[in-house]
Order: sequence, then C-alpha cells, then structure tokens
Amino acid sequence: MPAVSFVRMIRKLAAVRFSPGMLSTRTAWTVVAAAAAVVLIAGTLVLAAASRPAAHDQAEQALRSIAGAQAEAKESQGRYGSYWLSGGDRTLEKLTHPIRTEGVADLRSIECPNGWLAAARIGDDVDVMSSRESRVVRAGSGEVVRPDCMTPEAVQSMLADLGVPRPTPAPAVSAFDRPEGASGFRPSYHITPGKNWMNDPQRPILVDGMWHYYYLYNAGYPKENGTEWYHLTSTDLVHWKDEGIAIAKYKNGLGDIETGSAVVDHDNSAGFGKDAVIAVMTQQDQGIQRQSLFYSTDNGYSFTAYAQNPVMENPGQPNWRDPKIIRDDAHGQWVMTLAEGNKIGMYTSPDLKDWHYASGVERNGLGTLECPELFQLDLDGDPSKRTWVLAASANGSGEGFTTGVAYWTGAWDGTRFTASEEHHQWLDAGSDFYAAVTWDDPRLTESQRMYSRHAIGWMNNWAYARQLPTEDWHGGADSIVRDIRLETIAGKPTLVSTPTAAMKSIEGPLATTGERRITPDGAGRLPAPEGGSYRLDLTLERTAEDDGSEARIELGSDGGTFATVGYDFANESAFISRDADAAATGNAELSPDYPATRRAVSPPRDGKVELTIFVDYCSVEVFINGGEKTMTSLVFPTAGPQSIKAVTAGGALTLKSFSYRQLAPTH
Repeated sequence: MPAVSFVRMIRKLAAVRFSPGMLSTRTAWTVVAAAAAVVLIAGTLVLAAASRPAAHDQAEQALRSIAGAQAEAKESQGRYGSYWLSGGDRTLEKLTHPIRTEGVADLRSIECPNGWLAAARIGDDVDVMSSRESRVVRAGSGEVVRPDCMTPEAVQSMLADLGVPRPTPAPAVSAFDRPEGASGFRPSYHITPGKNWMNDPQRPILVDGMWHYYYLYNAGYPKENGTEWYHLTSTDLVHWKDEGIAIAKYKNGLGDIETGSAVVDHDNSAGFGKDAVIAVMTQQDQGIQRQSLFYSTDNGYSFTAYAQNPVMENPGQPNWRDPKIIRDDAHGQWVMTLAEGNKIGMYTSPDLKDWHYASGVERNGLGTLECPELFQLDLDGDPSKRTWVLAASANGSGEGFTTGVAYWTGAWDGTRFTASEEHHQWLDAGSDFYAAVTWDDPRLTESQRMYSRHAIGWMNNWAYARQLPTEDWHGGADSIVRDIRLETIAGKPTLVSTPTAAMKSIEGPLATTGERRITPDGAGRLPAPEGGSYRLDLTLERTAEDDGSEARIELGSDGGTFATVGYDFANESAFISRDADAAATGNAELSPDYPATRRAVSPPRDGKVELTIFVDYCSVEVFINGGEKTMTSLVFPTAGPQSIKAVTAGGALTLKSFSYRQLAPTH
C-alpha cells in the first residue's frame, strides 16, 4: 500500500466517534478488523523500510571501502586499481585498506588514469559511486557520474557484468522476415560476400566509434585468382554495412593483397599522420611472398601504397606470410608475428616500416602454420596472472582432428615468447573455424580489456572449401563475433568463448518447454521457429533414474535431419554430425573430412550439461557449458519447415530445460 493511502486510512479511523448505543456487534468486529489491518500494514511498512536502508547501507559501506582503497592506491602506487568480487580481480584487496563485502552479491571497480567507478549489487539492485561523485546512486537512475577519462562503453560494460541489462531494444516483428531474394543457404546473421569468394578475416579496428572490418575477397572467382581487402563497418559487431573494396589487388606491381593486419597509429610513429590507419599485409607475386604497407588518412575507407614497398623482402622462404601486428607498450615497440612454415617468426619495429627479427617459435606436427596471433589476457580475471597467448591456424590431422586454431599460453619478454608447455590446445573443436583474429575494445579500461576480448573466424575448411553447394557466393562465411576469456579448467589455462553481448539485439521472443524425459523414441516434437535462423538453449541431465548414454538434438528441415548436436555422457563429450545434409548427400566427390563427426570433451557440471546452439541457414555454432568448449560447422539444410527433435541412445535421459529464440537478419 502506498504511504499516502496508509496515512489517509489512519486519519479516517482517528476521526470516527462512537457512542455506546451506536456500536453494534457487527460494527465492533469491523472496527477490530480494520485496526488489525492497520497494525499489519504498519508492521509491513516498518519492516520494508528497515530492510531497504539495511541493504542500501551494506552497498554504501562496500562502495566507500572501495573509495578508501582507491585513494590509497593512487597515493602509494601513483595509479588507481581494479577489483571484481566474482571475477577474480583482487588488485585493490592487496592494499592495507580493507574492502567491505558483507551482504554484497557482487562488487566491482574499474579504473582510468584520472578516476574510478565502482558498483555493488545486492539482489536485483546495483548501486554506483565514482571518484567524481561521493553520493551513492542507483544504476539506471540516470545520475551516474563517470570520470572524464572513462567512456560510456566502459561503464555500460561494467554494469552489464553486474546484471544491469544493456539497452538493446527488441527487433520489430517485421525484422525477422527473410530478405527478399535470399538464396536457400544464404545466412541471416553471418557475414558473407554478396557474390564471388571470401576467406580470411582481418582484425577489426575502432575509429571514432565505428568498427572497420576487412576480409579477403576475390571478385573474379572461380576464373581468376588473387584476393583483395573487402570493407565492412559496424557499431556493434553484429549489424554490418557494406563499404566495398578498400585495398584492390594488382595495383602496385607486387601482386595481390593477402592476409595481414591494420592498426591505428595514434602517435604517428610511421609518419603518415596522427591516427592514420596502417595496414601491413602479404603481397604475393610469382610465388614470392613479401610484406607491404598501405596507409589510410580517411579512417580506413581508402588506402595508399607506401612508396618504399615492400617493407619486408622475402629472405628465400616458401611460406612467409600473414603479418599480425600489436602494440607492445611495455617495451615501447610494435610486434609482428609472421607465419613461416612450421615456425612463427617474431619481429619488432619502432615505426611499422623498419622490422627486425627477434625470435621464433617452432612447432612440428601441425602442418603449415598460418594467421598467427599474439595477445594478453588475465587468467581467471586476476591481473597478477596476466598471461600471453600465441595462436596460429594449423592442421590437426595427425591427431585425428581437422584444421583449426591452435594456441599456447606463456610469457613474452619483448623479444621471445616462452610457452608454459609444449602441447597446444584448440580454440574451437568443430570442422569450420579457421584463420581467426582477436581484438579488444580500446574504449574499455585496462582491467576490462585484459578480462576478455573479441574473436571471429572463417567458417570453412580448405579440405572442401571449393566443394560447397552455394551458388550465388563461395568461400563459406564468418562466425559470429565471440568474447573470449582465459580461465583455469582442469588445472590448465583455457580460452573460453561466449557469443558477444550485442547478439541479444537480434533475439526474438523466448519460447520454452518444461522438463521432460527423452527416450530412443524421442521426447515428442519440440517447438521450433518458423525460419532457419535461431538460438537454442537447453540443459541435459543423467539422473539416478536415467539409464541412457547419449542425447541427440536432431535439427531438421523439410522432414529430414540436416545436423545432429548431442552429448555422450559415457565419454563426457559433445558432438556435431552433419552426414545427412545437402552437401554430404549431394556430392560424391566431397572430401571425407566433411561428414566426419566432431567431438569436444567437456564434463558435466553438477551432473548437468548446458548447450547453447546458434543455427543459421548454413551453419551451426555450439557453446558447451558456458563456452568451456565450442564447435563450429557449416551445414546445408534443404528448404522447408523447421523441426527439432530430442532422442537418446541406450535408454532414457532428462531434458531439464529447453528454449529457443528466432534471430533477425543483420544485413
């Protein structure tokens, strides 16, 4: 009851005057009941009033303890620190000023050179304080005052980590309509070329709030060879605008334009102007691979070839390509990783033009390495465990796998990368995740950038890349953008992947079904979306009453199954099979790599397995147990009504939960 109404009731009762003759038995009981109600309401209001300040006081105590620790950090270390109760960051806790966390579900503070912001969550409420505002305010009230050195994106990201929903308006109903003229296999929310050929992604860069992304493109496929850089832009890494060709092939006498990387030269180290976009990539002419530089002074829309190209002349190597450049601020230099056969070469430069060999990392048994990556992440979110990751696209056929992205964790000293162990891990366990690139968001704080970064891969496989049944374009597609973190799993630093948060912006209404038993005969037909682009979330369990060994989710169209995603409880592994789709059944010359079932070991958590499955008209991407493992595969369903069926092998299992959302087109 509102406080105003309660006060009015009290006043009315107080104004009533009774005489002994007026007070009947019924009236007396009415008065007693009213008085009791007043007492009950008063007690409820008192308790509610007491509990709200108590929770608010605990949040305020936690935030003021952060303020004290930040003041100590600035005085003793010359910089503000970071903290995240549930994320593993205890940087501020190492100071003498105590951090108060009593009654707080989560507590986080992020930093920038001249200030800090902190937030505490109790229940569904998140309270915020900053170095610019000593008051504690409620998130969502519009009163959060951030330091001048902190971007709105950093604040929004931190609040989202604490459970405050991002501002993502739901798509209109009409947004889910299939674009007119779209071919049967054309995906709705994955990047593909309008026509002709695509392959390797090039790492996106951020300029004035706009992401600029390039991929290799061959306008003359299949009759002509040679690639160039095709350009897309986006504000959210989900919706993309076509910008056309940014760097054309065969224009400077050194061959086509192949894989490389672009960086924003904020300090004008290359001499082409402050904030010029510098792209260094492989050019190949008559089989000789060299590295060339192109620069842009219009934010990455057009590029000019450097007059002194190539900036790196081939020393006589048959494989010498795919330069990936990062800024190494700790050592005041630019660092390049270069694919050199079974070796990843490390080079350094002061100006992006003059490169010097520093060291190399050799790995045998993985074929010809390509598209190397070097980056940092905080292990388990702890800045004291900041770890370097070296990755490269590789061939795992020698270990029963296919092509994918292998990676090692270790240390970089400015000259040499030292792996923690010799053996590699795979970033994705599916058939079609290759040539991946990773990047961070420069708008975030250092602790946020070291907690997670983005990744995107080429959804294809050179074993069958030119044998796919698409007709209006070729070369597969790109994966959705993922957010990757470094977590300790089974005692080993492991990259964990989840769909990037902005994917929420294309989700339709949630449709769910309750818990049910699955048998070899099925669990009945599950609800399915109308179109071929959707997201599934489900939880599988093998209870004490269950005797099944394997659960299978059969994805169907036009009455047939085009892909099966499942979990084998006996071997604790998820799997994808696509041996009955249009590619596997319609091409007698198709590589045997295509129909092979792929598996990823990921033990149940508390007896349960969670699967998130993104389905598009030519792909399936599976995130297992919160992204502990991922599996990416192209699939080619026949046109027709969609269906989803759950069945088992070896007995019964339990489908604890099941839901789906239709996904809207993004281009």
